[in-house]
Amino acid sequence: MSVYLGIDTSNYTTSVAVYRDGVITQNKMLLPVKHGNCGLRQSDAVFHHVRQLPLVSKELLVDNSFDAMGVSYAPRRAEGSYMPCFLAGLGAAEMLSNALNIPLYKFSHQEGHIAAALYSCDKLDLIGKPFLAFHVSGGTTEALLVSPSDDTPFSCELLASSLDLHAGQAIDRVGVMLGLGFPCGPELEKLALKCDGEKIRVKPALKGMDFCLSGIENQAKKLYDNGESKEKIAAICIEYILQSLDKCTEKILEQYPSLPIIYSGGVMSNSIIRKHFTNKYNAFFAEPCFSSDNAAGIAVLAEISHKSLK
Repeated sequence: MSVYLGIDTSNYTTSVAVYRDGVITQNKMLLPVKHGNCGLRQSDAVFHHVRQLPLVSKELLVDNSFDAMGVSYAPRRAEGSYMPCFLAGLGAAEMLSNALNIPLYKFSHQEGHIAAALYSCDKLDLIGKPFLAFHVSGGTTEALLVSPSDDTPFSCELLASSLDLHAGQAIDRVGVMLGLGFPCGPELEKLALKCDGEKIRVKPALKGMDFCLSGIENQAKKLYDNGESKEKIAAICIEYILQSLDKCTEKILEQYPSLPIIYSGGVMSNSIIRKHFTNKYNAFFAEPCFSSDNAAGIAVLAEISHKSLK
């Protein structure tokens, strides 16, 4: 029996996962954000991770003998990619690996998202082959060319991105304006679904393969001030993001027409967005619990890295 531990301390979720013989067990806890706020200061995020890590890891550490473990150390595997919140998980992982005398493998938060999506949709066999991956969340909105790598399970080349707001930021800013709790994605989706049947028209702003999302915040504010329904504002917000990602996907597929597409990140758990891209592109998605921030992909990558060195 092989068992691998994963830790991820992202900007808004403390997560620990165990990967045992192909099956993930995970615990995670959102960081507390006061109602009406759109996020946390990094110092507060680190504080809450330090408090929550023992809570989410306690039952997963019992009666487990780990072969190796993995941890997310930065948002992306790129020079200058850094957020203090990842130090909480990194420090805990280094202590555990030393205490248990097991190898520790370090990955980016983005790599964890992609691996979790591959695990969730039963496409781990794509590792070692080229494919396209979208990572769409509150901290990142990027399209990537994923390729085999000698040093890590895979490498990511940036193809396109949002030039201003990330998709999750846009959703949260519109949601908070509408009085929703943070993070606002699930509640905004419920509102948008109540607008089903009404024709929504939006015009995304693209620059080459890149796109801009800040316009939807301004548009939503005008609609809200003019008394438009919350349901329609929510539907317009989601449709704007959907169409921006769709136009970006179309342009990327002109260059890479034969590659499979994986969509990951919390925003891509939205049922409206997921349905559109599944029908149009036959794309692959993670289940919602593996779309939002999690340590599952980190645990999976720890196994892949450990076995490749044997």
